[in-house]
Amino acid sequence: MATSKKHVITLLGLVLTVAAANAFAYTGQKFAGEAKISMEQARVIALKAHPGKITDEELEQEKGGSSLRYSFDIKHGKITQEVGVDAKTGDVLENAPEGPNAD
Repeated sequence: MATSKKHVITLLGLVLTVAAANAFAYTGQKFAGEAKISMEQARVIALKAHPGKITDEELEQEKGGSSLRYSFDIKHGKITQEVGVDAKTGDVLENAPEGPNAD
């Protein structure tokens, strides 16, 4: 049974997508026990700071605040805004257009 190049590329893309999702899930779980607010609460805070559609979200360690933050990419029109919410206090730590070197 011959496998076309298109099918191999599609399968490879699927494998990479699943691997990236699993890596994100592990990272988020690793820090989740330290967070005082939930991802859902952080989404509400982020969308109040910058209404739009969340296109990416993660829980990460980063300088500023308690060093643990939820990071959201929120698209509104043609602009994608990065909003950071402190995972321990709920404070908005960042609310700025996403730069050219997005994560």
